[in-house]
Amino acid sequence: MGAFRDLASIPPQQLAAGYAARAVHGERLTFAVVEVDPGADLPEHGHDNEQLGMVIEGEITFHVGDEEQTLGPGETWTIPSGVRHRARGGPDGAVVIDVFAPGRDDWRSIPEDAPVPSRWP
Repeated sequence: MGAFRDLASIPPQQLAAGYAARAVHGERLTFAVVEVDPGADLPEHGHDNEQLGMVIEGEITFHVGDEEQTLGPGETWTIPSGVRHRARGGPDGAVVIDVFAPGRDDWRSIPEDAPVPSRWP
């Protein structure tokens, strides 16, 4: 695979009900654009990967450790390695960027859906 890809050419992967990720994997990190359906719950979980993210459009509510925040476009989050967290899509859903270090090797085994147009851009 070459150095460049268009987001629309990356098949989505269903991470959980209502959470479709288009992921780009490097040697040491994973970058993903995640499309979140309205009101979709991402169950509480944790992982060894540090996670940084930003909302591109819509709203999402995160629970990270003991903190809760509803985030909109341009707002960011930082989830340290091993910290339990969960999320819920806003009333119109959301499109977010997630970056993980080290990369999400576990995502490589998630089946890819048929290519469909991305919600963003």
